[in-house]
Amino acid sequence: MGRLILLLNFIFSPSSPKRTVEAQREIDAKTQNLSLYRLPSCPFCVKVRRAMKREGLNIELRNINQNNGYREELIREGGKRTVPCLRIENPDGQVQWLYESKDVVAHLQQLVKVA
Repeated sequence: MGRLILLLNFIFSPSSPKRTVEAQREIDAKTQNLSLYRLPSCPFCVKVRRAMKREGLNIELRNINQNNGYREELIREGGKRTVPCLRIENPDGQVQWLYESKDVVAHLQQLVKVA
């Protein structure tokens, strides 16, 4: 099932928006302190990654199956092993862990809207 999800995602991949270099830099600055903990074939993670592509967001992807450190950090600091999970490091150093794909997508769309 996971391979089918990845194949369909590849075939029907959304387009990134056309922005000026300056506008993209502004968006990149807003997303530089974000990391997405994920599994490659998780349908909810694919949903978030598609939203990222649709909005043209460059966010670090952290595969918890390929890197034990990411998985352990997610459990230790986020509180559970659930993905997708967006790690948000605020300017004051506080870290927020946002679970649920619809909440993550809404947060990312809000970032772009404010830009």
